[in-house]
Amino acid sequence: MGAGLLAETAMASASAGITQGDIAILRWLTAAEIIEGDLWQQYNELGGIQDSEVPGGSGNEAYTGALEVLDEDMPQYIHDNTDDEFSHARFLNAFLVSIGEQPVNFDAFRTLPSSQATGARQIGRLTNLMHLNVDTSWYLRYRSARNPDFGFNFPQLIIIANRPAIPPMDLPSGSDAIQAIANTAAFHFAAIEQGGSSLYTTLALKVTNETVLRIVISIGGSEVNHFAIWHDKAGNAPAVSIPGPGGVHFPDLESFDGNEDKQKNLIMPEPCDFIDQHLPDCSVIRPSSVAKGGAVRAFHAFNDSRLFFGQSTAFVAMLSKLAQDADAAERGI
Repeated sequence: MGAGLLAETAMASASAGITQGDIAILRWLTAAEIIEGDLWQQYNELGGIQDSEVPGGSGNEAYTGALEVLDEDMPQYIHDNTDDEFSHARFLNAFLVSIGEQPVNFDAFRTLPSSQATGARQIGRLTNLMHLNVDTSWYLRYRSARNPDFGFNFPQLIIIANRPAIPPMDLPSGSDAIQAIANTAAFHFAAIEQGGSSLYTTLALKVTNETVLRIVISIGGSEVNHFAIWHDKAGNAPAVSIPGPGGVHFPDLESFDGNEDKQKNLIMPEPCDFIDQHLPDCSVIRPSSVAKGGAVRAFHAFNDSRLFFGQSTAFVAMLSKLAQDADAAERGI
């Protein structure tokens, strides 16, 4: 038996028993990875490393310098996270094609403007990083013994509303303006990746086919690793304030030492309620319920963050439908 026939036989075996629900889950995850790839590409063009793995852009000295205040390796981490998201989207689309399904393609919706700062390519984007509402509740959630799956809602650590996470234009190196943008980006990095950690965990529980389950669990583990890195880096954000309407205040996180709800180096997930509140607390990804961590919840997190500010209603409606279909999947026995 030739190598090609062996490969076809192996793929046929792997795809046997894939349900429509499994396909819906794969299509939503592919959509989410394409969206992540688009936003991470913008971060890499300005603050990462531009090379053959992640080409495009030429870097922005002031923005990169502000990111390096948090950690000198930030450009490398941004590059690698970008490369990872590209690999996820490529793989998921290729797998869909291999089982006879249509790939997910949003190229027609790459219409949003780029940053005008030095280093950014002037091409159409899917996502808008210049008017973000950034969720910072994850910072408190992962230091708490409470779990949102049991109805507990966490406040925001920092109010970041309608703020840029990349420089819309060139800004002076070392200025408060560029540092506030870099700090916003750092908290956005973690917000995106903690959402992915819950999303993959939640949707894995709905998968029927073993190969699809392997895909979802394996990519999900990568998202968890990303979140761990960015959780650590966000804690290094220096104090800076932009006063007035539309401003932002980043506190001195060192001042929270001794406060276990906010201490910056408490980045390991605190044991929390899990499965049943009568059971002992357990350190876990949370949330992991469809209501709190599923595809529709992820869609609303994207949309509410203004990531699609300026996008067409057709694009938003398409994403909403993909998310609903994924959450409607039911695990077969």
